[in-house]
Amino acid sequence: MATRQIIKPVHNRYRKLLKDIGSTIESTKSNAAIAVNHELVKANWEIGKHIVEFEQSGKEKADYGSELLNKLSRDLKFKFGNGFSRRNVLDMRRFYLVFPIWQTVSAKLSWSHFIALISISDVSARTFYEKQTTSDNWSVRELQRQINSSLYERMALSKNKREVFRDSHKRKSIQNSHQAVKDPYVLDFLGIKGKGKISEKVLEQRIIDNMQEFLLELGKGFSFVARQFKISIRNKHFYVDLVFYHRILKCFVLFDLKTRPTKHSDIGQMNLYLNYFKAEENMPDDKEPIGIILSADKDEILVEFAMGGLTNKIFVSKYQLYLPQKNELRKQMKTIIVPDKEREI
Repeated sequence: MATRQIIKPVHNRYRKLLKDIGSTIESTKSNAAIAVNHELVKANWEIGKHIVEFEQSGKEKADYGSELLNKLSRDLKFKFGNGFSRRNVLDMRRFYLVFPIWQTVSAKLSWSHFIALISISDVSARTFYEKQTTSDNWSVRELQRQINSSLYERMALSKNKREVFRDSHKRKSIQNSHQAVKDPYVLDFLGIKGKGKISEKVLEQRIIDNMQEFLLELGKGFSFVARQFKISIRNKHFYVDLVFYHRILKCFVLFDLKTRPTKHSDIGQMNLYLNYFKAEENMPDDKEPIGIILSADKDEILVEFAMGGLTNKIFVSKYQLYLPQKNELRKQMKTIIVPDKEREI
């Protein structure tokens, strides 16, 4: 009885709501196939707008307990077929609330992209993922992977990444090595379970076997060059685990894989690799190479002292074989955000 009393006084307005949504759907069907995706996004935005305006004029509350969305879903499915489940109708409403100005909706993103984006409550994080997706042409799977791996939070916690907060509403291109390096790198896609010891050979092979996912984790601009790159110096042979070239920074990026904590000798060895590449592999227009020691753990103080006085660009990053806990990352983020805000005041 209570449900009928909510809907009954607005019969005429509700019929108009159905009619407005119906007109949007019918007009969408007549558009050219090449614009189907953009028209679908626009149609869903307009449907969300109709619903919100209906609520506002009638002071309805369309939350999870409201009968309005249930009734609307049933009637739309009856009239237009599948695609109008309560979940979908609710997403259309949320889509309009998150993006109330149509001109700000990217024509490059699909409806599935926006479904992933509107699930992010933090405005800065959502805008960060939206800009990254648009500029890097992430698929829906790639976008979801980056959200699940807490890319925004990890970037914000990495060294020299505080600008992620300040610049989250701008899409800045990678301009230096610090922006290209993460800490930690999340390698859950390697399928290595548990905390048992693995060899560096196994770790390297798993990365090679999952190169597409690894490149996605590395970020924009990386191109794979070689594995076990041989360096020979006076009949002594050294092997760089993985070599990439960064198309934006125009430099080689060398990876040394360690399944144990980083030692000071690892940094010295990477310094040797970088000096060799500068002398023997760099072309005249190449910038100085970057070295990344990817290890199971690191002692920040040891690393700081070991790299003191070195001019080469060496980074020590940890890897983890599981997706990070967002709650823990957000707690750590507060220690960065609060001081920044205090300084601005």
